[in-house]
Amino acid sequence: MADGVPGLPGDLESLAAGLTDRPRMSGLAASRPGRGGRQAAVLILLEVREPGPMIMFVERSRRLRNHAGQIAFPGGGVEPEDVDLVAAALREAEEETGVDPTGVTVLGMFPAAHVAVSGFDVSAVIGWWHTPMPTLTPDPAEVETVRMVPVADLADPANRVRVRHPSGYTGPAFTVDDWLIWGLTAHFVDGLLDLAGWARDWDRDRFRSIPERYLTDRRDVGGTDAH
Repeated sequence: MADGVPGLPGDLESLAAGLTDRPRMSGLAASRPGRGGRQAAVLILLEVREPGPMIMFVERSRRLRNHAGQIAFPGGGVEPEDVDLVAAALREAEEETGVDPTGVTVLGMFPAAHVAVSGFDVSAVIGWWHTPMPTLTPDPAEVETVRMVPVADLADPANRVRVRHPSGYTGPAFTVDDWLIWGLTAHFVDGLLDLAGWARDWDRDRFRSIPERYLTDRRDVGGTDAH
């Protein structure tokens, strides 16, 4: 048990502790601050199974207006019926993937990060999926596929690169099988690995190009918060 969360798996104790570390959380916020945009929230959902923690990602529908076809966390804009950012993240995750919110324990939240291409300030809610569902029912209008990715694969130096976007954006990225995880999603993954003590040394001078399939948002906004 860590930080008063009953039954919390040992694999998540360091993450729970990191989420209460104010200096480190402040550093995460400073690396990509919010800018007063419309509020949105995503859910970083962790399941613990053999051989270790896994994180849920979705491949967004290629028919969407923003970030079509990109690899992301379930989430979206805060709606009037949402009492807070946590409620928004859980509602969006349920709508997009079919995850039952009653099976999720919220461990904490990352500070909002701005996304210039959409104008949102996006907060990441960290959840432990203590009662995983045997099957999910993703909404085909929003989600192509849902995948649980091992933390070990994300932390593997062989799967870590940096990317350059034609707009001028550069940032961390992760290669997982046929997926490239980059932009805001990679920013949150990078922060989570560091906060939980799961990060390993990797070659920050290794760059790769972004495949055309992910270049759906073409606004030339540039900067570190462009995607």
